[in-house]
Amino acid sequence: MNFLQSTLDWFDDGDHWTGAEGIPHLRWQHIQICLIAVVVAVVIALPIGLFFGHRRTGGFVAVNLANIGRALPALALLLFAVRQFGVGDPPHWMQTVGIGSIPTFLVLVALAIPPMVTNTYAGVSGIDPEAIDAARGMGMNGGQLLRRVEMPLASPLIMAGIRTSAVAVVATATLAAIVGWGGLGRYIYDGSRVHDYERLFAGAFLVALLAIAVELSLALVQHFVVPKGLRASAHANDGNGSKRVDTNPGIAPGAAAPIAASEPDAPASA
Repeated sequence: MNFLQSTLDWFDDGDHWTGAEGIPHLRWQHIQICLIAVVVAVVIALPIGLFFGHRRTGGFVAVNLANIGRALPALALLLFAVRQFGVGDPPHWMQTVGIGSIPTFLVLVALAIPPMVTNTYAGVSGIDPEAIDAARGMGMNGGQLLRRVEMPLASPLIMAGIRTSAVAVVATATLAAIVGWGGLGRYIYDGSRVHDYERLFAGAFLVALLAIAVELSLALVQHFVVPKGLRASAHANDGNGSKRVDTNPGIAPGAAAPIAASEPDAPASA
């Protein structure tokens, strides 16, 4: 109870809500580097996943090479990047877009790419061949097929990969404090150094809240991005009064398993 009260007192302290070390400023720094890292990862990963998924060749190599990044510890990657690029301030143009640490930025991008590549490839390559044949029968060429059939049908899995990556990036961005930059990780790192456990817990709590907010925000984006027909089929009634969730709409049997982001089921009808 004393620790909880001390943590509440920490949040109630006005000094923690103003200035360069205040919660609003550090939270904005955290959001900036996470946002730019996810955007850059999307620009890199989606074309790779779409290319190999559309061609349905070479995907095994692409996905497994991408997944190597998931097996590497983020802290080890950060230390390697520090050896290569140092911990000094990045160029001014990078700071203006929110990149305050080049090593941290590179680690976050590397962390975000694998789930996006895997899910995009799985979503596009696993589309039911009958849907592909029907589109070709209507006279669609490769580009039209990708834009008008494959990407819409794969959009639930593509968005699931982006959501998974974004939440992981928000959590991992706390490592920026180790290389002397800001973000909410400052509270965790500084608190652990001086044994200020109220500050440490407050930092972890703020990061968790931000990760939840990002997940819910992207779930809302997914609701509007995914075609209405797929949203309807995802919550089709199974005939017994309960809701059935189809996590792979339009995906052929035997397709590669994607990395799925959890989404709450719709309430069962009475």
